[in-house]
Amino acid sequence: MAPNGVMVTLQKPEDISLLEMSTPSARSKFPEKEKTSTPKQFTWFLLLKAHRVLACIPWLATYLLALSGSIKKRISSSDPNEEDPRYKGRRLYIFIKAFLGVLVIALVIEVFAYFNGWDLSMMSPWEVPNLLQWCYMSWMNFRAEYVAPLMVTLSKSCIVLFMIQSLDRLVQCLGWFWIKFKKLKPVVKEPYDIEDGSSYPMVLIQIPMCNEREVYEQSIATACQLDWPKDRFLVQVLDDSDDELLQHLIRDEVMSWKEKGVNIVYRHRFIRTGYKAGNLKSAMACDYVNDYEFVTIFDADFQPNPDFLKLTVPHFKGNPDLGLVQARWSFVNKDENLLTRLQYINLCFHFEVEQQVNGVFLNFFGFNGTAGVWRIQALEESGGWLERTTVEDMDIAVRAHLNGWKFIFLNDVRVNCELPESYETYKKQQHRWHSGPMQLFRLCLPAVLKAKISIWKKANLLLLFFLLRKLILPLYSFTLFCIILPLTMFIPEAELPGWLICYVPITMSILNILPAPKSFPFLMPYLLFENTMSVTKFNAMISGLFQLGSSYEWVVTKKTGRASESDLVSLAERESKTMNEEKIQRRLSESGLEMLEKMSEQKAAPVVNKKKNKIYRKELALAFLLLTAAARSLLSAQGIHFYYLLFQGMSFLVVGLDLIGEQMS
Repeated sequence: MAPNGVMVTLQKPEDISLLEMSTPSARSKFPEKEKTSTPKQFTWFLLLKAHRVLACIPWLATYLLALSGSIKKRISSSDPNEEDPRYKGRRLYIFIKAFLGVLVIALVIEVFAYFNGWDLSMMSPWEVPNLLQWCYMSWMNFRAEYVAPLMVTLSKSCIVLFMIQSLDRLVQCLGWFWIKFKKLKPVVKEPYDIEDGSSYPMVLIQIPMCNEREVYEQSIATACQLDWPKDRFLVQVLDDSDDELLQHLIRDEVMSWKEKGVNIVYRHRFIRTGYKAGNLKSAMACDYVNDYEFVTIFDADFQPNPDFLKLTVPHFKGNPDLGLVQARWSFVNKDENLLTRLQYINLCFHFEVEQQVNGVFLNFFGFNGTAGVWRIQALEESGGWLERTTVEDMDIAVRAHLNGWKFIFLNDVRVNCELPESYETYKKQQHRWHSGPMQLFRLCLPAVLKAKISIWKKANLLLLFFLLRKLILPLYSFTLFCIILPLTMFIPEAELPGWLICYVPITMSILNILPAPKSFPFLMPYLLFENTMSVTKFNAMISGLFQLGSSYEWVVTKKTGRASESDLVSLAERESKTMNEEKIQRRLSESGLEMLEKMSEQKAAPVVNKKKNKIYRKELALAFLLLTAAARSLLSAQGIHFYYLLFQGMSFLVVGLDLIGEQMS
């Protein structure tokens, strides 16, 4: 039998601190060594961990101290009237404050009853020892008999809407999986003759802008550099700026490209009515538009690649019923801060799933307002641009769909643009995007019902496109998670199930984040932030549905002028006044001298930086409301409900203090 060990003789054993044997039984040969080394190693391990924890405490304390200081400074310098009155939602804010007051009073009563050990469930009214306990017992009986059934009915209604919307989201994702599996995408039927420039159709390129000082140069430059025969396209710069100096700068930029041989014109309206829709409508009324077959629209911050027209316009050839070709947006500042990362998740799902699935299976989706090519005939037959809503892009898309025109979405054609980097800008953008569809729903409902299209298209347009995705989504999201859930903490008879609070929302968030797999680390912040934005979307939906004043206001989304990730140096140079002065001096025109004089006056005037972070009262009120409900859930030992209310309340607190997005010094 072979030996199972090796005997080693050492002449100087004191020089050896550790001896390893080749058999498992070797450890038992040194029991005294094992007994003395293991406790020491464990002790050092604990000390190392403790040292690391203690090392983090000063950093954490410094960070919390700085954060609390900035919060105190922000609160002390905030003005209660600084939030734009068009977006205050005063009625909703008053309701939230009243609701918060009721919950605080209820929490005080519940805590008092809990610590005094009031267990009145098994007692009859005449056995109650004092009046205070009798009142509490009466409230419990009234709550169980009248309030709880109403809450259960309301909760079940919201749960049904939630599950229907989740099912719709799941079906869309299945359609997206099918497109990826089958590699479905639109193909060009008849490409244009590359060698024959006269075979290319006439294309009109429109750049509507309003006070876009940061981005006007790069938007005009990229439009003028599109790879298309120079005599087959015209660039219209549609300037609605009310800054006289900026008007001169944009006109000067247009003239510089015109001298280079580009067909480009500058248009300015003296009366700015109808916002963007009025601007586009005015431009389409020009006589020379009759010479063009297609029109491409780029917002001022969009930077198309030179081959944009060659990738989009050929799809119209051989498709006489095709009215729109929409390209996808790509975001140059998606990693700028947490706010832009969370927006990127949402918009990735919108383009990758919603737009692509609707384009492949239905040939209809909402026009995104920019980075798209329209057949001018489709615009004219659908009634052209109308000024009746703040979502003129969705309006023209719905009317074109009712007239039988088809749409194509190109997921592999991308146009660079910017995401809002501050919460203030993002909030105003979302208000417009969610109030406008409700305006349009009221206005186009008779036309949809009378349209000569199939019943399935009508059902898709009314039930899915408008009601489910534009009305029901913000309605149940705010009502269920911000009102009903906190209230059920004080009405245990109507408690919501754990799967509704945790598992289904997380599953839906995972589906939303699939088109942007690199964003998976932001899954939980995304889920919390979407619920936080529900108050803004709900307020916008209500204002649009009931024609409140704020639904008809258009606020231009602020731009930073990031043409690309690697273009920050040129951006700074472009924004410098020295460059503008050199451009004016180079021209030596009368208008240029006038501009130079105005710029000198502007330079001499004191510059006051009014840009600062704000306090959002509705979000703060909801934060304290949810945290109050979280405190009540501790008395009932509701684990999932407590953690959800705690983290969601903290999310509302962060947003209410404007600690998400761009931070102003």
